[in-house]
Amino acid sequence: MLAAAALSACDQPSRAAPVDGEAIQARARDVQTPQRPTGAELQDRALNRVVRALYLCENGDRLSVDFDNPRMMATVRNSMGEAVDLHQERAADGIWYRASGSELRGKGTTARWTANGQAPTNCRAID
Repeated sequence: MLAAAALSACDQPSRAAPVDGEAIQARARDVQTPQRPTGAELQDRALNRVVRALYLCENGDRLSVDFDNPRMMATVRNSMGEAVDLHQERAADGIWYRASGSELRGKGTTARWTANGQAPTNCRAID
């Protein structure tokens, strides 16, 4: 009786994945196609995390800037490893960070860096 039950179970159709060629191809495309984030998702990520940008300046300096959006701050590191923390200011357009004689202002891929005691220099984002 057990053998009969086991054999009858083999006759039942399996519930495996579809074997239709078009369905298989569609599933493969869906799995391999990366889901592009929406504009709102991209904005949320930018506003709630630290974003790093690298700038190359006309005076030869290379700046690494960590924009800490949740804290409304930016940390600027120059080529020699010196770092300064700047506080975000309200800008009509673009970015504006400053603290104790240092300032970073810009829009798009360009910025103007003023370090305490040095002449201002124009910079361009390279990454």
